[in-house]
Amino acid sequence: MAKKDGAKRAAEKDRQGKKTGKSSLRALLRVPPGRVDLGAVDPSSTPGGPSRKADGVADTARMADPLASLQERLYAASTAGDRRRVLLVLQGMDTSGKGGTVKHVIGFLNPSGCRVRAFKAPTPEERSHPFLWRVTKALPRPGEFGIFDRSHYEDVLVARVRALVPRPELNRRYDEINRFEESLAEDGVTVVKAFLHISYEEQRERLLARLDNPSKHWKFSPGDIDDRALWPAYQRAYEVALERCASDAAPWYVVPADRKWYRNWAIGRLLTEHLEDMDPRYPSADFDVDECRARLLAT
Repeated sequence: MAKKDGAKRAAEKDRQGKKTGKSSLRALLRVPPGRVDLGAVDPSSTPGGPSRKADGVADTARMADPLASLQERLYAASTAGDRRRVLLVLQGMDTSGKGGTVKHVIGFLNPSGCRVRAFKAPTPEERSHPFLWRVTKALPRPGEFGIFDRSHYEDVLVARVRALVPRPELNRRYDEINRFEESLAEDGVTVVKAFLHISYEEQRERLLARLDNPSKHWKFSPGDIDDRALWPAYQRAYEVALERCASDAAPWYVVPADRKWYRNWAIGRLLTEHLEDMDPRYPSADFDVDECRARLLAT
């Protein structure tokens, strides 16, 4: 329950920051209550960030040591019974930069403390279970970072656009996701959900770049072109997911992602703010430090 209360305090801190003009990036990018209009968010904008690419890249690089230090503190705290951990959920249209974010931001962290999972179409075994089954199996353990490249939200995004399940079942899934994420918060998981928001035009350029580079052909699928015909439906599906599944326990953040350097900067900053708010501590020694020093010097 303490973790749940902590999430509410963090949300209130962000709301107060907005009122005073001293808002964190969490406050700037957080999805507010009510109807979501992605068309009102410029995917090429850089809210709260540096105005120039060179400055953004340099600032992102400077996050490496603080993030690694905070990660180490989180892992160290888990050895003394602290159950807290972090789950970063990355969602977005194809080419929005989910993999790039993992490479350029999560790459700052110690890989032994990270659990990265890229969710593809469910396997026959996964389809035989409730839709949250495979997600639960991939959750981070205490002290770890979990990173989902796509996630349980595919089951209300693709399922909605492709009409894979009846609408009553789809509506139940939103409620199940909210209960699931609430239970994660109560169990010590800080859930950071980022929608990487790119424009229709930018996606075309990135897909063309894949076609023009033989070393990128493995990342291209002809189905990507088919999905572009469903762009409005996918945008609305994301809006509904953001509207129905944003909470104090697991807020959504819309990250403009046309500029890759800003996307990386923003995700790094969001993670840093959450970890600083968690403030994990190194555990105190459970042995006599002076006595051990004396014994060691005597050897």
